[in-house]
Amino acid sequence: MRKGELTRAAILDVALDAASRDGIEGLTIGLLADKMNMSKSGVFAHFGSREDLQIEVLKLYHHHFEQEVFYPSMKEERGLPRLQSMFALWVKRVTVEIASGCIYISGAAEYDDRQGPIRDELVGMIHAWQGALRRATTQAIQLGHLREDVDPEQIVYEMYGLILALHHDARFLRKPGSVERAQIGFERLVENYSRQAAEHA
Repeated sequence: MRKGELTRAAILDVALDAASRDGIEGLTIGLLADKMNMSKSGVFAHFGSREDLQIEVLKLYHHHFEQEVFYPSMKEERGLPRLQSMFALWVKRVTVEIASGCIYISGAAEYDDRQGPIRDELVGMIHAWQGALRRATTQAIQLGHLREDVDPEQIVYEMYGLILALHHDARFLRKPGSVERAQIGFERLVENYSRQAAEHA
């Protein structure tokens, strides 16, 4: 990478760290200039606007999420093993983010009633992740790991609910045992929708 590219990457790393703690709206060119010991014009030269900077930070966060959660899960067998891996790695990432914060979750709170490119970018990323979860669920149904009457949307909804509860209890309430409760919740979810459960009903 050339010097300009290295500088831009360094700015984005600092911006991502700041956004994880203070939110996307907390990002300013001035804040990053102070943290990077650069002039505002020097930081601005790497991004067309504050909004462009915020979107690039979202893209960087999404890239990290894919590298840590999505792509490793794709190496697992299709169906339930892949879905289980997606949830386990998702939980692992949340536990790392307890000290800072999940931009998907904090961003949803920041932009739930706003319109514009930043919200659109964030919504698109979350839709992409939910789509991946739905595909894994559908494959689990097709392979006979889950019952044929299972609604993939419902499973994704319940998985998301477990992650939101984990983030809330672990980060906000600082409740011990939150990770274990999320894991137990997912195990019960799978058991409830599994073919074996139907056969023994």
